This record gives sequence, structure tokens and C-alpha cells, in this order.
Amino acid sequence: MTDTLVPRIPLGDWVDTFVSWITTTFRPLFRFVKDVLVGVYDALDTILASPPFWVVAVVLAALAFFVKGWKLALGSLVGFVVIAGVDQWGNAMDTLALVLLSAAIALLLAVPLGIWAARDDRVSAVVRPVLDFMQTMPAFVYLIPTVVIFLTGPVPGIIATIIFAMAPGVRFTELGIRQVDSEVVEAGHAFGSTPGRILRQIQLPLALPTIMAGVNQVIMLSLSMVVIAGMVGAGGLGNDVVAALSSIDIALGFEAGLSVVILAMFLDRVTAGLGAKAPVARALAATRA
Repeated sequence: MTDTLVPRIPLGDWVDTFVSWITTTFRPLFRFVKDVLVGVYDALDTILASPPFWVVAVVLAALAFFVKGWKLALGSLVGFVVIAGVDQWGNAMDTLALVLLSAAIALLLAVPLGIWAARDDRVSAVVRPVLDFMQTMPAFVYLIPTVVIFLTGPVPGIIATIIFAMAPGVRFTELGIRQVDSEVVEAGHAFGSTPGRILRQIQLPLALPTIMAGVNQVIMLSLSMVVIAGMVGAGGLGNDVVAALSSIDIALGFEAGLSVVILAMFLDRVTAGLGAKAPVARALAATRA
């Protein structure tokens, strides 16, 4: 131990005591949250993993075709065949279920918070440093308190992923609403529209392309964190990545990693395509053309 003029601050001990107090005090609530998340995750995983491989692959490829055309659909189908060919289809569906559930909850929290921050500068001033903290804290650190509270399994991975991934959703939602032309909002007020109606019919539609960019980032961060959550038994491709690292199994690591890349590319292109299909985005593209 080096001598310093500053006495040691037992910050870690305080946090440890606080987490222990939360775990003991709110144990029934945490048990309820765990049961709900496990139930929803199991249901979603059953929907994705129970049907034959080709059924789910065709449905996902059809979604890609609707969003962006036959090239993305064909590329997605080839990627899914590769995942099944390296015997990672079940793990990929487990990972996809984790990503979809985590991203959905993160967006349900992030979008309203972003709207609130956009409409109130004081809320924005409070939220901004919290988001900075959430984005810069190493992802592994989030797993420690979640494992203490929820033990191992998919739930600590889902909770840690929600915390890690929701920051861009808040930022992009706030940015999109703040970028709406103030003259358009004033015109809405001039016609007697209520603030809620202005939000629903003016601000959110005009901000939708930016919000969809935030949705894309939330999903990408969720996928990256879900793989890391394999260290706490979250299941899916993360388990194989961790197993490959532990045993120095290059073949298994490459197959699991390639499956993650294919899933990431599919989700990225689909969410980007959904953003481009928004009416406002199509109108802007037509105007530029």
C-alpha cells in the first residue's frame, strides 16, 4: 500500500452495504420481477426455438424482404443457414430472445424518459450525467450487483443489458424532439392543439427517424451485452463464447462469434430499414431527390 495524503474512502464498502440492504429489503419485489422476466423470456424463446429451423428462418427472411427488399431477405436466409450449419441455431434463438426482451424493456423506459427530458431542461440536466455514467461504466461491472440480487441465469443478464443499453434510446429521443422546428410546434399551438396532441401528431412523427436510430443502437448494445452476460449463465451464444475462451477452443469461438455477427447484421439492417420506411423519412428522401 502506498502512502498518500488522502485517507482511503471506503466507497466500495458503502456500495456493498447498500446493495446488501436493497437485496434484503426488496427481496419479494425482486422475486416477482425475476418470475415475470423468466416467464416472458421462456415464452419468447419457445416461440423462436420450438418451430423447425426453416419456419423461423423463412419468417425472419420475409420480415427482411418487407423492410428492405429481396437482397436483405436472401442474405439473411443464407446467414441463418450458416448458423444452423454450424449447429448454433438453438443458441442463436436463445440470444435473439434475450436481445428482443432486453431491448423492448430498455425502449419502454428510454423513450418516455427522453420525451420528458426534451420537454423539461431541468430533467435533461439531471439525466445527462446519469447517462454518461451508464455508458462509461464497464459492462462487466453491471453483472456483479445483478448476480447478487437475482443469482445466475438469464435474469441478471437481462437487467444488466437494460441498464447498459437504454442510454442511447434516451439521448436519441431527446435529440429528435429537440430538433423539431420550433415554428412547426408554434403553428400547432396557434391552431389550439394541446401539448399532448402536438407531441403525438407533430413532434414524435418528425422525430421518428432519429428515434429509430436510437432503437438501432439500443438493439446493438443489447446484443453485445447479452453475449457478455453469458458469463453469468444467461444462455445463448454467450455461453459458447465463454466456454471457448475457457478451453481455448478456436473452432467453437469462431462459430459462436460468426453467429453473433450474422444476428447483429440482420437486426441492424432491419431496424435501419424500419426507420427508412417511416412516412417522415420517406418524405424527406423524396424532397432530397
